[in-house]
Amino acid sequence: MPKHGKKYRESQKVIGDSAARQPDEAVALAKKAAYAKFDETVELHLYTFADPRHADQQLREVASLPHGVGKKVRVMVFAEGEAARVAREAGADYVSDDALYKKIEEGWSDFEVSIATPDMMGKIGRLGRFLGRKGLMPNPRTGTVVQAQDIGKAIVEAKKGRVELKMDKTAIIHAPIGKVSFEEKALLENLASVMSTVLRAKPAGVKGPLLKSATIATTMGPGIKLDLPALQALRVE
Repeated sequence: MPKHGKKYRESQKVIGDSAARQPDEAVALAKKAAYAKFDETVELHLYTFADPRHADQQLREVASLPHGVGKKVRVMVFAEGEAARVAREAGADYVSDDALYKKIEEGWSDFEVSIATPDMMGKIGRLGRFLGRKGLMPNPRTGTVVQAQDIGKAIVEAKKGRVELKMDKTAIIHAPIGKVSFEEKALLENLASVMSTVLRAKPAGVKGPLLKSATIATTMGPGIKLDLPALQALRVE
C-alpha cells in the first residue's frame, strides 16, 4: 500500500485524532488542513445502511446549494416557442435548435445541466444515448423536466448550484458542498441543504436508520469523521 506524502501527513496532524466532530468544527478543520495549491473541493461522504441491490433501497435526488459549488454552471434548455423565449431571458446558456441537436449527436456536451419541458422529451429521446452516459439527460426525478411556466425558476436554481445525490454500489453517497475558499458559514449552509435532501429522501426499503457514518474531506486531504446526531440536526425545513 503506497504511503501518504509529507503534506498529507502534516494535514493529518492538523486534524488530530479520529474522534467524531461537530459539523462546524469539522468544516473549520477541513479548511485549515487543506494544503493543495488549487482551491480544493470540500466533499461529504455518507455511509448508509442501505443495500443498493434492491430498488427500494436506492437513493437518487438533487439538492440545491444556496452558495453553489464554486464553479460556473452552463445550462442547456430543450424548449420551443414561448418557453424557449423565457429560457433565454432567464439566462440559459444554450436553447435547443437543429444545429445543437446535431452537435450533441457528434459528441458536444459543453454544459453541466440540461432542462427540458415535457413536450420536448419525445423529440430529444434520440439524444439519450449521447447524454445519458454523461448524466446530462433531463429527468423528472432530478427536477430537470419542468413545465413551461417553471423554466425560469429551474434555470436560476441550476445556475445557483445543484448537486446530484446518488448512492453508489457500496451504499455511499458522495457530494461536493463547496470549495475551501468558501466561508465556513457558506459550507455549513450547503451541508445543511444536502442533509435535508438526503434525510427527506430516505428510501422506503431502509427500515432502520439510514446513516451509518459520515465524513468530510477536501480533494487531497484526509477524512474528518462527523458526529451523526449533530449532522442530522442540520436539516433545513
